[in-house]
Amino acid sequence: MDRKVVIEKRALLLDDYFKVEEAFVSYQKFDGTMSPAVRRLDFVRGDAVAAVLFNKKRQRVILVNQFRYATVSRGTGWMTEVIAGLIDEGEMPEDAVQREILEEAGYETEKLERISSFYPSPGITSERILLYYAETRGDAPVAKGGGLANENEDIQVLELSLEDALRQVERGEIADAKTIIGLMWLKGQAAKG
Repeated sequence: MDRKVVIEKRALLLDDYFKVEEAFVSYQKFDGTMSPAVRRLDFVRGDAVAAVLFNKKRQRVILVNQFRYATVSRGTGWMTEVIAGLIDEGEMPEDAVQREILEEAGYETEKLERISSFYPSPGITSERILLYYAETRGDAPVAKGGGLANENEDIQVLELSLEDALRQVERGEIADAKTIIGLMWLKGQAAKG
């Protein structure tokens, strides 16, 4: 059911690498009446891609570990994640995910399947993640990987069995939502045989 939304005023509070938009918005409530105008902030982000990369020949999930400043206040700062990145303007999502896989892990892919799309934190950001399953072409990387030096990326490539990755989720060592979603999907596929 479509409900009415009225944006009364909006302004860009921050226009840098990230953007923050302030909006005063009224929306149709479940009882059919309109809410009063409420202030909302949006951490404006475009679409991103992520991939659960799997080396079928070696039966290994390929993940990456890198520094994430936003996690320092409640963790170590280093996160184990699926491969991910933003979609460049004019780029197709499938091209973006293959580019990110090559940049971060050094692999080319031979199978690419869309798993889902989701909003990781819709209360604060417009970012949407398009999550894929990808299989490596061959059993070895074709490039160095490790990220791009001009983006100050320092990425460690990890190859784990699915069981080891799931144990890391259980122990809280993997705490990234897109990675957990991808690994749970892969676990479900493995259970199907």
